[in-house]
Amino acid sequence: MSDLDAQIPTAFDPFADANADDSGAGTKEYVHIRIQQRNGRKSLTTVQGLKKEFSYNKILKDLKREFCCNGTVVQDPELGQVIQLQGDQRKNVSNFLFQAGIVKKEHIKIHGF
Repeated sequence: MSDLDAQIPTAFDPFADANADDSGAGTKEYVHIRIQQRNGRKSLTTVQGLKKEFSYNKILKDLKREFCCNGTVVQDPELGQVIQLQGDQRKNVSNFLFQAGIVKKEHIKIHGF
């Protein structure tokens, strides 16, 4: 009997390294910039995925001043805090976040049209 117990392989998890907190594989946090069509020509730009340590209200204030548009910070149960801006500001927001040093260029994903 002890011979059979020795032959049973132990459980091997091939994804154990990928799930470890200290590994860098698959842990990229992206900032998603999307556009939502409202009615007619009106549109809405949303920014989600910013780190929680940033002050969303200060970023929003600078974005509103820079692009001369209105906006708000919305609390979503699934996505967390989301910045909403009036109009199609996708390229403007991505350039602003990169130049301000908030996000690296390779961590920004622009969605829409």
